[in-house]
Amino acid sequence: MSGLTLNPRARAVALLERLLPAILPLLVLGIVLFFSLSAPGFLSVGNLSSLVLNNFVLLAVVAIGMTWAVAAGGIDLSVGTALDFASLGFVVSLNAGLGLGLAILVALAAGAGAGLFNALLIAGLRITPFLATLGTLFIGTSVQQLLSDGGQPIYIAKDVLPGISSLLLLGIPLPLYLVAVLAGGYGLVLARGRLGREIQAVGAQPQLAYYSGLSPRRILARVFVGSALACAVAGILLSSTVNAYVPMSGNAFLINAIGAVFMGTTLSRQGRPNVLGTLLGVLFINVIANGLLLIGWNFYWQQVATGSLIFLVLAASFYRRRSP
Repeated sequence: MSGLTLNPRARAVALLERLLPAILPLLVLGIVLFFSLSAPGFLSVGNLSSLVLNNFVLLAVVAIGMTWAVAAGGIDLSVGTALDFASLGFVVSLNAGLGLGLAILVALAAGAGAGLFNALLIAGLRITPFLATLGTLFIGTSVQQLLSDGGQPIYIAKDVLPGISSLLLLGIPLPLYLVAVLAGGYGLVLARGRLGREIQAVGAQPQLAYYSGLSPRRILARVFVGSALACAVAGILLSSTVNAYVPMSGNAFLINAIGAVFMGTTLSRQGRPNVLGTLLGVLFINVIANGLLLIGWNFYWQQVATGSLIFLVLAASFYRRRSP
């Protein structure tokens, strides 16, 4: 009897094993097709341009950094802080007349500063990544309020900034090249590089990695600096898009970045975070939000629909992993 009862489940698990890596790409394709037919203006140039440049690019860059943190067995709750610090440094530098090149360097340094602070807490004080980045989030929020008179935007002086977000190279917006470069770099390091193997080892078995001669805390320190640098790029892009630094705006990307990374794990048969899967997760989340907005769904119902679909994808993944 036990064999008869186990066989159907075993067959279901085996089928799920084969189908799961294709679920997310098929879902993305399905919702694109659905909204193409049902949402007025979904395929219009204006809507697709807004979807890509104003939504996909920024979340993709933040989520690429988050992918490293999750792959290392942690989570980076301070991605918004790194983004905001970079945005602040960028805008203040431009308004001070430092020029675009120096302003970008200042922004990258400011964003990396949040990552370095996390690294100090994790590697130096031996605080867990969750608590370390949570502390950085709270501290960063307070610092921004103090520096911006309680949260007032700081606008870029007129004619100081060239339209970075609108620049085209071979007909393709410059931000998409930045996403491709970051995705390629972070993805190759994670999948093929020595640091990537160490990240995967620490994320899977930190104690085993330690006894193998690795230093999990030092590896985590590098991971969170890398995550912060990616978010700094997003901060520069955000400021160049809205022509301002808007305090605490980076926190809006946190939840969706986490969701995109975990959805992307379904693309790996081992259930590991990967950059390609993360990008598909970002696309999924943005297309759902954009399409539901166009067909007139209330914002709160959009969140319910998006969350429900994410839950279904992740539930299938967790069921597969827990099945014998």
